[in-house]
Amino acid sequence: MKLDFSDIGQVDDRELKFAVISASFQGKWVFVKHKQRDTWEIPGGHREIGEDINDTAKRELFEETGAIDFEIKPVVDYFVIRDDEASYGRLFYAEIKKLGDLPDSEIGEVRLFDALPEKLTYPEIQPYLYNRILREINGREYDNSSK
Repeated sequence: MKLDFSDIGQVDDRELKFAVISASFQGKWVFVKHKQRDTWEIPGGHREIGEDINDTAKRELFEETGAIDFEIKPVVDYFVIRDDEASYGRLFYAEIKKLGDLPDSEIGEVRLFDALPEKLTYPEIQPYLYNRILREINGREYDNSSK
């Protein structure tokens, strides 16, 4: 598996299938747990047919966290290559100002963390996305060498 980043606009918009939203609320990182899993993940999901990728990000952030007041911005496009097949997504950063009730969805729990949780749904991908956001907002990276 390979994961890499590219500046926004370098990937054909039609190729972007996912929006992943690294979000903070009250100085903590927002992670969600799917009802059928016991692992944590960054909020995000698939783009619907005909949907603008920026609207995908806003919809997924609301559906998976209950965020009703937030500022969101695109940060970078990314791609993952598995078995010689590439899939593309856009990584966003959101500052949530207000959380409402969690909509009825596949998400069973929303939790706030000081740092990247250890038990991740996608451990081969999420640390890279998390680090890219940290570099974007404050120029530092998460060090997982001690784990």
